[in-house]
Amino acid sequence: MVKLNDLFSNVEILESMYGKNADIFNIAYHTNQVVKDSLFVCIKGYVSDGHVYLEKALEKGATAAIVEEFQEEIKIPQYKVENSRIALAALSLNFYDNPSHKMTMIGITATNGKTTTAFMTDSILKRHGLKTGMVGTVVVRIGDEEIASYLTTPESHDLQMYFKKMLDVDTSHLIMEVSSAALEMNRVYGIDYDIVTINNINRDHIDLHGSFEKYYNAKAKLIREAKEGKWAIVNIDCPYSRKLVGETKAHVLTYGIENDEAIVSVRNLDLSTGRAKFDVGIQRKFEAHGHIYNPASFHIELPVPGFHSIYNSMMAILIAMVLKIPVETIKEGLNQFTGVERRFEFIYEDDFKVVDDHFANGGNIDVTFETMKHMKYNNLHLLYAIRGSRGVTVNKENAEAIGKWSKILGFGKIIATTSSSLMTIKDLVTDEEKEVLYETLQKYDIEIDFYDELEDAIEKSLSLVKDDDVILLAGCQGMDHGARIMLNKIYEKNPNLDKEKLFRPLEKRVAGII
Repeated sequence: MVKLNDLFSNVEILESMYGKNADIFNIAYHTNQVVKDSLFVCIKGYVSDGHVYLEKALEKGATAAIVEEFQEEIKIPQYKVENSRIALAALSLNFYDNPSHKMTMIGITATNGKTTTAFMTDSILKRHGLKTGMVGTVVVRIGDEEIASYLTTPESHDLQMYFKKMLDVDTSHLIMEVSSAALEMNRVYGIDYDIVTINNINRDHIDLHGSFEKYYNAKAKLIREAKEGKWAIVNIDCPYSRKLVGETKAHVLTYGIENDEAIVSVRNLDLSTGRAKFDVGIQRKFEAHGHIYNPASFHIELPVPGFHSIYNSMMAILIAMVLKIPVETIKEGLNQFTGVERRFEFIYEDDFKVVDDHFANGGNIDVTFETMKHMKYNNLHLLYAIRGSRGVTVNKENAEAIGKWSKILGFGKIIATTSSSLMTIKDLVTDEEKEVLYETLQKYDIEIDFYDELEDAIEKSLSLVKDDDVILLAGCQGMDHGARIMLNKIYEKNPNLDKEKLFRPLEKRVAGII
């Protein structure tokens, strides 16, 4: 319980109405969260406006409210602010006594690879004996407790609540994925990151931000707002990330593949098996927290597949180096990393291979096919779940990327599906999205074998596959159930297989299990 006025130390109140210094037991931004003595924050969202629910919040026990517009007919103390999202973040910082300032904060952003980078980093830090917490697309982890995520980066109040719980179980290092939406909507307002990273920026979430420029500027905030004395780690192979090198007050550490301008580079890359082997080369001397790194190199062999895993692992390696973690510990931590579901994941490796990848956007498609280019196999069978309810632009760009790579990899046919019966309303494929896929791929002379149901599409792929071929299960929400259906069908056709080994990729699955 705190006094309302004590929460206002870093909140600019423009005006107040019916004001009194009430006791506050809880902060809520949704009426489902309201209990007796709550401060209710009215947020204007994309779909609904919290001001509409103020009376309901009062009925449930709210004793004060933060508003952008006074609701004069509702007799509750109201405090007017310019931006209620920023106010929510600042109030939450004060309510939970700013727990993030008492931990080492690592913020990871990118269009593709945030989750894998976060898990790789976590594996290294835990190997070093550090007590870590995580916030990301797959899970929020507080000590031994894991909470399934509903947003890549939760709302500011929920973040601060999680941070406080992490601090209460002696978490020292917190690794979090930072989404463009969170940056634009001020969910991470007030968090003082010790290390921030940006791996790549590709076209995505245009429907949310309105344009690529706005999306880029949202991502860029994490680097641009990093403070003096902190660290920004940047992949300069990506031209958009590279532009940010001179736009931050933080120390900058750069990396790239075969990039002579990077401080640290990847050399002698071997991706023939799908799993990368390479040398990490420190090309120029740098100092981090009193530790001097002179020009040198060390060898890395990743246990997980994918060209993208090289970039993600490099980011994790450099985070660890900034934290002065020894190279041998870094190697051991990476070796213990078993991968993240649906990120170029090998779910079957026997007479043929099945790869499961979320294939979200053009940039993600590029790195997925870049891996395929380096791998040795006979034929590639692409089973693509069309991305639903993301608009014509994203689907056209995805189709263009598939078309471009069809010429490089030599496939002239794909199996496509809308996964109709498995999709929620928000992910259903529209007629326009299906049409633009057909129209675009037609320009590349790609034949489409289309199925409404994912199960039928998977059955078709299995009828075509031969020894040493690869089936690529590609797509976002539409392919979430693909691994489960595929492995079940493989077992139906081959009941003598080791069942426990076959279904091991599903043991810790979140996507598509229910």
